[in-house]
Amino acid sequence: MDTPIPSSTEVRVATGAVHLTGDLVVPPDARGIVVFAHGSGSGRHSSRNRAVARELQDAGLATLLLDLLTPEEDTVDRRTRHLRFDIPLLSRRMEDTTAWVARQPALQQLPIGYFGASTGSAAALIAAAHLGSRISAVVSRGGRPDLVGPAVLEAVNAPTLLIVGGADASVISLNTQAYDRLRAIRELVLVHGATHLFEEPGALEDVARLARDWFTKHLVRQAQPA
Repeated sequence: MDTPIPSSTEVRVATGAVHLTGDLVVPPDARGIVVFAHGSGSGRHSSRNRAVARELQDAGLATLLLDLLTPEEDTVDRRTRHLRFDIPLLSRRMEDTTAWVARQPALQQLPIGYFGASTGSAAALIAAAHLGSRISAVVSRGGRPDLVGPAVLEAVNAPTLLIVGGADASVISLNTQAYDRLRAIRELVLVHGATHLFEEPGALEDVARLARDWFTKHLVRQAQPA
């Protein structure tokens, strides 16, 4: 019998002059929280990221799926396609979201991880580099680490898992270069036969399991008493 899905709460996070909307799920006795950074043209309703989030929730992790653009910004971006590649803007919003999490009484004691997809992984890595030990683990799915400068990659302290489709040749190359730049604990995993969106049978399930295991190993242990 499947574990019931914990109820989702819509939250608003202030960043600069705007508010972002997110869906927060906190399982009973949550042992950590994962903030999702969505890829270009995507948001909190992404079916792929929601599938990963459910796997994390089943493992006792809280999740926050956030729209990094406001509805008005998203409308403009669908025409211009420029905000989705404004990585400094998106990474600042990830940092502001992390600060918001740290202010919530029900969340502030939880270790924080990032799950980034496509261009969202670049924003997650930059935010992780800036925040240092405040971020306990990072997972990237089909990420674009080429949008992150080499010095920033070298400054990431959080254990980082790079997941790439085994048939996504150009992104494999980008992630291999990033792997070589990272100085933190890191791993690069290819999902056999998967393309960029992991639409092949079983591919997304593999991503979810890999993310769950990484966060369980590197995020949850931060919550254990010494």
